[in-house]
Amino acid sequence: MVVTQESVAEKVAVNGSRKPSPQEIADILRERIHAGELRAGERMPTQEKLAEEFGVERGTVRQALRSLQDDGLLTNVSKGSPPRIAEPPAPGHDEPQPTMVGLAPRLTEAFAAEHVRIDAACLTAESLIPALGEPLRLIHAGVIHPRKIDVRILLPSRRINLAFPVPVDGRGDDDPVHQRWLAMRNAQGHVLRHNLQTLRSHGIDVDITFRALPFTPPMKLYLLNGTEALMAYYMVERREEPTESGETLDMYDVLGTESLLFSFETSAGQRDAAFVEESQKWFNALWETITTDLTLS
Repeated sequence: MVVTQESVAEKVAVNGSRKPSPQEIADILRERIHAGELRAGERMPTQEKLAEEFGVERGTVRQALRSLQDDGLLTNVSKGSPPRIAEPPAPGHDEPQPTMVGLAPRLTEAFAAEHVRIDAACLTAESLIPALGEPLRLIHAGVIHPRKIDVRILLPSRRINLAFPVPVDGRGDDDPVHQRWLAMRNAQGHVLRHNLQTLRSHGIDVDITFRALPFTPPMKLYLLNGTEALMAYYMVERREEPTESGETLDMYDVLGTESLLFSFETSAGQRDAAFVEESQKWFNALWETITTDLTLS
C-alpha cells in the first residue's frame, strides 16, 4: 500500500519520537512530484534540508532518493548536488506500439551513438529493414556519423521444423510454407546486409553477422546499445496467402510488423535495467553456445 503524505504525518503526530522510514519519505516526495509541487527539471531540496524536515539522518534521505531514481522519477542521485526531477517520457515512448511504428524512432535514436550496437533475435528481418530507413538516410545526409556499427542477428535455422509458419493440414515432403519463409529470410537478410554495408562509403566501420537458432523464437527481441530492450510476442493466427502460381497457402503464421513492441530502458529504473541486462545475457549465451553459422543462400 502506498503511504500518502497525510498518513505519514498522522503517524508521526501520534508518536513524535518515531522517525519516518526511507520508503515513507520516498512516498511523500513521490506524491509531491505527481501533484506538481516538484516539477520536471527542477532540483530537489538538498539532503540537509530534507533530513531536517523529516527529522532523520542524511543516509535515510539518500535511500529514499535512490528509490525514486529506481522508479525513474529522479536523475543524477549522488552525494554531490541535489538530483533533478526527471522529465516525463515522450508521448507514446512508454506505450506499446506496433513493431513497424515503434521500432523506427528507437533505432534512429540508437544510431546517434558513436558506437552503435544492435542485437536482434527474430523470425525474419521484415521489421528491421524499413525501421532502419531513417537512420540510414540521416547518415547518408551527413546529419549523424557513428564511428562503428556492430549488428548481430539471430534467425531460425533452415534445417529445423518451425513451429510457425506451418501449413494448417500439416507438413509434407516439400513444404511450400517453409520454402516461402526460407526465401523471405534469405532475401531480407541480403537486403539488410547490403543496406548497412553501403555505410562503409562514409568511412564507418560496419560489421553485420548472422547466426542460426535451433528453435523458433516465440517473440522478437531487439537490444540497442546495451541500454534498451524492445520485445514483442509473435501472435499466431490462421491466414491464407496467395502464391505466384495461383495457389493459396492455408497456414498458421504471424504478422510480426503488427505485434506490440514493449520498451525497457536501463534509465527507467531498477526493474527495467535488470530486464535489459538479463536479455543481453540471454542473447550472448545463445550467440556463443547453441547457435551456428548462418549462410544466406
